[in-house]
Formats: sequence, structure tokens, C-alpha cells
Amino acid sequence: MTAPRDLSTPSFRPLRGTRRLFILVFTAIQGCVQFVCLRARRQLPIAERAHWLHTSCARALQRLGIETGAEGNFPSHGLLVANHLSYLDILVFSALSPCVFVSKKEVRSWPLFGWMASMGGTVFIDRARSTDTHRANSEMTQALSQGAVVVLFPEGTSSDGTTVLPFRPALFEAAIKSDADVSSASISYHLEDGSVSNDICYWGSMKFLPHLLRLLSKRKIRARVRFSAETMKFDDRKLAAQTTQEIVASLAGIGEKTGGFMDCGWQSAG
Repeated sequence: MTAPRDLSTPSFRPLRGTRRLFILVFTAIQGCVQFVCLRARRQLPIAERAHWLHTSCARALQRLGIETGAEGNFPSHGLLVANHLSYLDILVFSALSPCVFVSKKEVRSWPLFGWMASMGGTVFIDRARSTDTHRANSEMTQALSQGAVVVLFPEGTSSDGTTVLPFRPALFEAAIKSDADVSSASISYHLEDGSVSNDICYWGSMKFLPHLLRLLSKRKIRARVRFSAETMKFDDRKLAAQTTQEIVASLAGIGEKTGGFMDCGWQSAG
């Protein structure tokens, strides 16, 4: 893997990055205020929480000028598994359609953005505690039973995009117990200036705020999500992990000479 570039690289534009960071924070605060107003009236079911997060993420990407493209159809229910490249993945998937995410527990403590994740119904898991898997699976099962699309990144961490890491099978148990459909997707990015691996992908020892500022300084970011054409059901979580990992790698063109990023029908999120 190539070492991440420093903020001193010519493609880093601090004024642009700072301006967009202000826009992102303002939009997040706006979303939180809207949630509080909705929540003050009544309890919000998981579907309404997911729709609120969908609206907030679509608004954020539109204001930041980040374009999204989808090839195939976002599933209407069940478990959706995908490769994981960046924290930006959350905004992209949510902007495409209402959904619920499974995330590491550290995200909950992130100022503002962790609050939004909690408000949106995110299932948090402590990956350092194997006993926490049962609780996470129970929460995922509940969300699936309510008709939500649950998005899982089974690699367990983000990567630089050159490969799809082996999928961890433990959290497939919720789909098996719920007899839920399992769909697969791959996400990729394109930059006009800079390196996707270093400026968009968030991996290794990268620090969040410097990376976020560098990402926001990019002139144009395009995100593409490719969805598998079929859904599957499984009765064995190890088989589910292996099969979907192979599908996602195929969708991502890993191991194929695809010529890199392929354009599709682009649209601004919103």
C-alpha cells in the first residue's frame, strides 16, 4: 500500500477544505435540530430514522458537490453487504436510499457525526469483545424484522481499495435467523485531482481531521455504487461471508483488468 500523502501536497487546498468543513458541520447541525423537532412529537420507528438520515446525507453531498451514481437497484429490504473504503461510504449509501448501518462503537463518540449515527438507528458493535456480537445481531434482527435495509461492511475495517478483505461471518447470523435476503454492492470513487487511495480511502494510521480536510479540499469527487442483480438467502454464515465477498470483489473489478473507474449515469445526491 502507498503511504498517505501529507497535507503539504499541492492538491491540498486549505481554504476550500475549511469552507466545505463549515458547510458539512452546519448541515449536520441542521439535521440534528430537525431530528430533535421530530423526536419531540413522538417516538420514531426505525424506518423514519433511516429516512431522516437519508435526507440529511443527501443534503450534505449536494451542498458539498459530491456526485453519486448507482448501477443496479438499491434493495428494498434485507441485508446489504459492501466493501468499505471511507467514512464517506456512509453518506453515499444513505443518500441513495434510507437504510440502517452497522458500525464500530468508536463512531458513537465522534462529535456531531456520532450523534447523527445514533439518531439514524445505527447498530454499534465493540469489535474487541466477541460477546458483543450477540447483542449486535439481535439489534440487526430487529431492524430487519421491521423492513429496514441493514448495511454491513463485513471486512471489519476500511482499506485503500486495491483489494476486498476477507468478510467476517459473525454478523451474517442476523440475516440467517431472520431468513432475510442478502444483497451485495461495491463502492468506488473517482477524483479529478489527487489519489483515491490516499485522499478518499481512510485506512491504516490516518488521522481523521487532517484526512477529512484533505478530502473536502478536492475539486470534484464522484462516488459509484454497483449493486448485484440478485439476492440470496443463506443458512450458513461462513458460506454467506465467502460467497458475498466473492461477489463484491467481482463487482469491484478486483483481479480484473477493468481500466479503473467506469463512469455511469451521474446525478447529484438529493
